[in-house]
Amino acid sequence: MRDGDTIAALSSGALPAGVAVIRLSGPQVPDLLERLAGGVPEPRKLALRQIGADTWLDRGLVAYFPAPHSFTGEHCAELQVHGSPAGVRAILKLLVQHGVRLAEAGEFTRRAFENGKLDLVTIEGLGDLLEAETENQRQQALDRLEGGLTRQLDSWREQLLDLRAELEARLDFSDEGDVDELPESFSASLVALRQDFEAALTGFDRGRLRREGVRVALAGPPNAGKSSLINALSRSDVAIVTDEAGTTRDVREVPLDLGGQLFILLDLAGLRETDSKAEAEGVRRAEAAIAGADLVLWLVAPDLPEYPAPSTPAPLWRIGTKSDLGQATQVKLALSTQTGSGVDILLNAIEEFGADMVRGEPVLVSRERDRQALLAAVEAVREAERVVAQPELAAESLRRASHALERLLGRLDPERVLDQLFSRFCIGK
Repeated sequence: MRDGDTIAALSSGALPAGVAVIRLSGPQVPDLLERLAGGVPEPRKLALRQIGADTWLDRGLVAYFPAPHSFTGEHCAELQVHGSPAGVRAILKLLVQHGVRLAEAGEFTRRAFENGKLDLVTIEGLGDLLEAETENQRQQALDRLEGGLTRQLDSWREQLLDLRAELEARLDFSDEGDVDELPESFSASLVALRQDFEAALTGFDRGRLRREGVRVALAGPPNAGKSSLINALSRSDVAIVTDEAGTTRDVREVPLDLGGQLFILLDLAGLRETDSKAEAEGVRRAEAAIAGADLVLWLVAPDLPEYPAPSTPAPLWRIGTKSDLGQATQVKLALSTQTGSGVDILLNAIEEFGADMVRGEPVLVSRERDRQALLAAVEAVREAERVVAQPELAAESLRRASHALERLLGRLDPERVLDQLFSRFCIGK
């Protein structure tokens, strides 16, 4: 990003389309509208205008958003034109000829951050909203975007400032004899604040599962029916099914929306001893996926010898496959992908399992960055509790807690996360 540039990009979907939205931001916007769109419209009202300079390129609706009351905090405009690939290219080419630079990925949102219109937490919510595939993801992302977590963080920051003021006032006047002792409620306030942080952390797993999805590993020996079952559950032919053992060599992820919650079905290599290096690597990856799953479906089939199930911290359900050939023993559910028997029952059970895992009040703490910041704040406040009798040390501990929250919001040292964050945004956002 270069300061002072005016940028432009197609902000709507792929062309051709019924309507294309070209977005502009920067100091040249009013002049560009005068020269290329028949004048500057009344702010925040659509005006039908001819787009072009010496040549009429298109006719469309033009909106103007003067600084600072715009998404980026700069002068902004939107040109709503026909979604013709040739027409959009011609308009963008004309803008470039008049000194506009084509925007980089996420540059509009980055300008909004740098101009104080958004903080990193709300920007992450915007990114999550753009990527949301399920209702739970949409709700959680919108809550974050609308400032739910930011308001909570600001409340905690204010409490920390009040506590620090109590300590630092005593440090500033420590040479005067009439400085009061800390009130008895001070230590209780520290404990209450730490417990608030810890309570937020307890909801992290629920928030993560809402945002990232519940990972369900389909595991078992070769030819237990993993690929057939993942095809049946997803209602598609995403996995290759053959009679040859060991055909699955990598972890295949299949997203599934059940009741508004995202599930990630993992089709894994069959677990067995093998001399094949490629298959052995597939087994290693399968074991790693099982260790990181939220639910493991251990598939057993009546036509295969019993293979010991892996130990896993996640719940493990024994699922009998190929029930049309016979019944496996000691299973939670028997099914057949050939006849379809039991498949819907398993889907309902998986959906209920996921609903139980994310059930409760909305959780905004859902990213590893959130978790690390709150863990740092908890440790800093706990240290302040231990040294409360030494105001210098306690004040420094509370400053560390404040800094942890400031970094989460992007108000301190944001550069280390900016490039990674904005690279996920599309051009024009």
